[in-house]
Amino acid sequence: MIAFASVATAEDVRLQPLKDLNGYFPFDPPKDLASWENRKEEIRRRILVSEGLWPMPTKTPLNAVIHGKIEKEGYTIEKVYFESAPGLFVTGNLYRPSHPKGKVPAIMFAHGHWADARLSMEEEAKVRSVIAAGGERFENGGRSTFQSLCVQLARMGCVVWQWDMLSDSDSLQLSREVVHGFAKQRPEMNTTENWGLYSPQAESHMQSIMGLQTLNAVRGLDFLLSLPEVDPERTAITGASGGGTQTMLLAAIDERIKLSFPCVMVSTAMQGGCTCENASLLRVGTGNVEFAALFAPKPQGMNTANDWTREMSTKGFPDLQALYTLYGKKDNVLLVRGEHFPHNYNSVTRSAFYTFLNRHFQLGFPSPVIEKDFEPLPKEELTVWNAEHPAPKAVGPDFERSLLAWLTKDATETLKTASNSAEGINEILRPAHEVIIGRTYKDAGKADWELGTKEDRGSFLEMSGTVLNRSYDEEIKVLWHYPKTWNGKVVIWLGDGGNLAMENKEVAKLVESGVAVMGADLFLQAGGTPKQTRVVKEPREFAGYTYGYNHALFAQRVHDVMTLVTFLRNTKVGSHPTPEFVGLAGWGETGPVAVAARALTGAAVDRLAVDTGGFRFGEILDYRAPGFLPGGSKYLDLPGMILLNGDLPLWVKGEGASPEGTAVEWLLQ
Repeated sequence: MIAFASVATAEDVRLQPLKDLNGYFPFDPPKDLASWENRKEEIRRRILVSEGLWPMPTKTPLNAVIHGKIEKEGYTIEKVYFESAPGLFVTGNLYRPSHPKGKVPAIMFAHGHWADARLSMEEEAKVRSVIAAGGERFENGGRSTFQSLCVQLARMGCVVWQWDMLSDSDSLQLSREVVHGFAKQRPEMNTTENWGLYSPQAESHMQSIMGLQTLNAVRGLDFLLSLPEVDPERTAITGASGGGTQTMLLAAIDERIKLSFPCVMVSTAMQGGCTCENASLLRVGTGNVEFAALFAPKPQGMNTANDWTREMSTKGFPDLQALYTLYGKKDNVLLVRGEHFPHNYNSVTRSAFYTFLNRHFQLGFPSPVIEKDFEPLPKEELTVWNAEHPAPKAVGPDFERSLLAWLTKDATETLKTASNSAEGINEILRPAHEVIIGRTYKDAGKADWELGTKEDRGSFLEMSGTVLNRSYDEEIKVLWHYPKTWNGKVVIWLGDGGNLAMENKEVAKLVESGVAVMGADLFLQAGGTPKQTRVVKEPREFAGYTYGYNHALFAQRVHDVMTLVTFLRNTKVGSHPTPEFVGLAGWGETGPVAVAARALTGAAVDRLAVDTGGFRFGEILDYRAPGFLPGGSKYLDLPGMILLNGDLPLWVKGEGASPEGTAVEWLLQ
């Protein structure tokens, strides 16, 4: 018989208030580069999965159109549009030096949430007040931060691509209300087919505004690198606010970027308040400072302002410096202090960017680089669409549905192909599920046991108690039926009602056969699973505000099963051995949970018996439903999780033809 030690109970950390975008997101620098490289790959994969870019959507022809060249002193401006995905148009302006010398640097400029940013012009009175405060130098050039940066860089010999965020300036296919102002779920978009953004289906397929904008950035870099004069070894990206978010994320996932300068966004505090800056799964266990860290040791600058970045000099930046120091590149990371300025990308910060770029790309200008004045162009001269180049007619809800349908079809085809090979399963499907569930068996944690009650039931002992995961401060109430003549086998028996599921004939048969059976109240299962799960205190009904920072209930229950397995496989007390056999059975709402747990614990579970009831994540139409799981549908839904069980012994009911024999017979083999 296994002996159990009695230890102090911990309070389950999962019962605490949910984390939201206004939490605290520190970055702990690694002690060595080997451990960091593993962590770096893990977080990079999290970004890609959460944004629907694992695997990357098929790169279809850009069909780029460049027209309407405007000649200015030392630089030119052109209007550009291309398709990042079939029918999804990216719009912007391309600035080039008039007389490029050989291969030249290429800069991507991502703007934030300024309405019609690329085409906007600030009021003269506002510009004068900013000049008086030291934020701008010129009355003319100061009227457009966006043109100012592009013009200066083109004059310095760089090609600059400034593109529109979705719904902004010439990007007309999705409304600003949908992209930046989404507040309430749209019943007409919450369907199992032809769904729209923010719906449970979209979240289950990892489709979001943030993901679309990152896709646009990736394809924008494709476009830039297709230009013959661009030097692929001198590519940079910068942007402020929401543009800073885009900057750090593209830099984190795309090795082709060589220098990054995200402004007023890298912080241990607020992580980005807009729907376009959040995605389910994205910041669970991580945050913006760590996203910036993924770019190390390449040159990277950032700044502070009188906003959520104001404490960056003491909270976050020293940790980035420590990481860069590990690489021997401490001088490659820069913080521009500007707490006396409001949230912006003013001429002081722009000058710091030019100077940083000048040094690392060896442009040869005197340092510091100071911006020169220019005459900004009105909206009418910069807009992409005209009679010869009309705006796309595919707009609004129908376009939204068709775009997501294409992304779904494309991903499904790619993933089905991947599922046909061991390489595809292990390099695409399994890593994705590790992100979706948020824990691997290797990192399941250290677990021990606290005994509660112990009753003699004749041929077996009934013991209640708590399994404690010390690594994560989680606890699971369990109930044992322990035969007095134990054969070395244990079966974890899960079902609706938690420990109440132990009261049945099948469990009795296992115990009579000498098998110890452990029941469990998985997280929030005691007393009955809630009809709706908790969400953060946020009036906007967007799943990303909750599940971008917290695990879904389904994932938390999978964590519990993994804790139970690691407890059984690693518990040695005195002379009593660990079980020689661990089985797992799941019924009702726990059937899919057991499938997911076995997919990630692998051979640590000798045999799995489940009834899935034909459950599919893709049929859930409420993002607060207990079975909702971000990404659950994308990777071939529950059959994809069954596939990850490989050739391991498996008895499955509810997926077509019934298996032979009973679950108990299967578990006793």
